[in-house]
Amino acid sequence: MALRPRLRLLSDELIERILGEAREILATLGTKVQNPRALALLADHGAKVDLGRSQVLYPAGLVDRTLSTAPGGFKLFGVLGEETHDFSGDNVHFTPGSAALHVLDHLTQEIRKPDTADYVRFAQLLAGLEHIAAQSTAFIPADVAERISDSYRLFLSLLYGEKPVVTGTFTIESFQVMRDMQLAVRGGEKELRDRPLAVFSCCPTSPLKWSEVTSQNVIDCAVAGIPVEFISMPLSGFMAPVTLVGSLVQHAAETLSGVVLAQCARPGAPMLWGGSPAAFDVRYETTPMGAVETQMIDCAASEIGKHLGLPTQAYISLSDAKLLDAQAGLETSMGATLAALSGINSVSGPGMLDFESCQSLEKLVLDNEICGMVLRLARGIEPHEDFPARPLFEELLRDQHLLIAGHTRRHLKAEHYFPGPVIDRCNLSRWREDGCRTLGQRAHAEVERLIRAWGPTRLPRESKRELEVLMESEARRAGMDRLPDRPVDP
Repeated sequence: MALRPRLRLLSDELIERILGEAREILATLGTKVQNPRALALLADHGAKVDLGRSQVLYPAGLVDRTLSTAPGGFKLFGVLGEETHDFSGDNVHFTPGSAALHVLDHLTQEIRKPDTADYVRFAQLLAGLEHIAAQSTAFIPADVAERISDSYRLFLSLLYGEKPVVTGTFTIESFQVMRDMQLAVRGGEKELRDRPLAVFSCCPTSPLKWSEVTSQNVIDCAVAGIPVEFISMPLSGFMAPVTLVGSLVQHAAETLSGVVLAQCARPGAPMLWGGSPAAFDVRYETTPMGAVETQMIDCAASEIGKHLGLPTQAYISLSDAKLLDAQAGLETSMGATLAALSGINSVSGPGMLDFESCQSLEKLVLDNEICGMVLRLARGIEPHEDFPARPLFEELLRDQHLLIAGHTRRHLKAEHYFPGPVIDRCNLSRWREDGCRTLGQRAHAEVERLIRAWGPTRLPRESKRELEVLMESEARRAGMDRLPDRPVDP
């Protein structure tokens, strides 16, 4: 068996102290919950609720009871019903960052608003990226009404891709149609519970607050059996203590309050202990996702979630750069490596630039290779017919190479990760013969190749039509006469 490489940032004693402080905060300061239904639900399960202030205190017994019903893992399934994810143990899965406002246009090198054609290209590209296991509702098309942008992104993802989707909604109203879209794919409520198709991001507001929309999303997802990932976002030194431990206390308190709400809504509701913290940079008033402190908080928060026996998530393998440059590769690869060594189950971020606000298709194909490399690293090192070693070295001394040795042929592909053409491994003369192409040029060529290779999904035609009917109805509700034209048929 391979010895899996691991990263630890916290001792068990420090984790217990952080959790103890988080519990104390929840019991004495609590959280604001701006949702009457959530307040009533929490009160019914033993929380101390001040309706006038919308304030909730969480007794230790309530936290313990709800943690005891939270599942230690769950599985996710693709559009066609095949298992794609096992969120348990130290299994690592990558998904693109979500809900960006912009896209980096390769031809102009401008950061601009995306549209439907951009989103379809994204979905087509993602279908060919082997090491990114899920889709995300990656960016917000600007050519549809804002009130339906959540459901529209999920609609396009289910229509053009077969991987499961990490998504979410910024409105209470959108949840119903987004659930109905998943039912159209699965065929029924039981089938959707048995084979979840999407994970919904649910974000408390730092410090220590749940909005009406997000708390309702938590409840609705739990009741429907749709997994959630809690995305607590403490900003160290701004909306959270400046120290990493202080930010971890706040993250734990906010996430524990989400666990309580979900498990009160339905014991056993699947969920990920996740987050998108950042170390606030006071010099520029920015939230750098590529900062080493941000990555340390992510990894440490995952340790705390695992200590509680819960599957984990983090926004970590992404960059604050504005172009596909050295900074973009540096920050993304460092984050992805630390995430894999920490065993974070769902790693969000590939493709993202500019503080989670921009997606780049060219960066996404580069990040796919980064993901492939770190997944190989996570497998570790183990012997494969290496003992006794003498016969292999006798062959090497006799033939002066092992290029065609049986041992090489049997183990080459499993032992060595061979990246695609985005990564330059050729010698100088061959690189020159190939036109001295830059990373950006190679990445763009790969984007175009994979999009050309895309074919319509295997989702039955009647299911696709049901998705279209649901989305057309939503468009009319938002005052749109018709949906935007799409560049290719699904």
